[in-house]
Amino acid sequence: MPTLPFQHLIKPLILPFCLMSSLLSLQGLAQDLEPRSYSNIPIDMHFLAAGYGRSQGGLSPAPEVPLKDSDVEINAGILGYATTFDLGGSSSKFDMAASRVCISGSAIFQGEYVEGERCGFSDPTFRLTWNFYGAPSLTRQEFAQYQEGFVMGASLQVTAPLGDYDASKLVNIGANQWVFRPGFGVSYKVGHWYYSANTTVRLYQDNDEFYNGIYLEKAPQYSLQGHLIYSLAKGQWLSLSANYFIGGQTRKDGVDANDEQDNSRFGLTYSLALNQQHSLKFYANTGVITRIGNDFDSFGLLWQYAL
Repeated sequence: MPTLPFQHLIKPLILPFCLMSSLLSLQGLAQDLEPRSYSNIPIDMHFLAAGYGRSQGGLSPAPEVPLKDSDVEINAGILGYATTFDLGGSSSKFDMAASRVCISGSAIFQGEYVEGERCGFSDPTFRLTWNFYGAPSLTRQEFAQYQEGFVMGASLQVTAPLGDYDASKLVNIGANQWVFRPGFGVSYKVGHWYYSANTTVRLYQDNDEFYNGIYLEKAPQYSLQGHLIYSLAKGQWLSLSANYFIGGQTRKDGVDANDEQDNSRFGLTYSLALNQQHSLKFYANTGVITRIGNDFDSFGLLWQYAL
């Protein structure tokens, strides 16, 4: 059986109509479930984070793509930093993250078995979150007496095209395009229960250096997610989460790729504070509905250190 690099999964004669980069790019796999994104936290704190994530599954390509029996595995090492501060009398947070990613996989393309592997650095993300209602700016000492209720906030995440990208390759870890992701969210705490929901839209810059000289455009992608969170004990919580996302159809040199996503995912997150400085977070999620795009099972572990 031949072993081929990923770029040969799609042959040049059908490139304008059924390129799969939007299915395999890291951005396409980044439909993360984010419980407690809009809960109040103390200000003047700094956090370092490191973790590992793995995703494995198949692809549901556009109808005209002659691909079947795909099996893709993604392994990522993650580093992040976050700081909290006062903004207009309310708590706010700035965070950034980047990862080292390895993708490997195989598929039957036009009756031929193909496989490949690629590693590189992903595009870093930067995000500002402002809980402008119900989240007063409190120090760590003041926060100990605080009783959270209804919180409302907004965020803006920016993905910068700084990751590994080679225009001569079809599949890349980086995407060579800016992505702007504004969001809005709410949370409500009563007793041991948190109820949280948020919505975002991803706005994609065009990629004028796509594979084989093709000009790539990508429509906005809209996402809605909800979380049911239970505080098991002090420093421990468990979240049941789900999302739904739609959009993101691509155009190659003005030709629609018929690859609009209309999918949803379901997941669990468990967080455990070991002490005042160290905490661990475990997560797992899976595709529930996948019409076009990736159908992956994902899990990971994140360690966080409070400075």
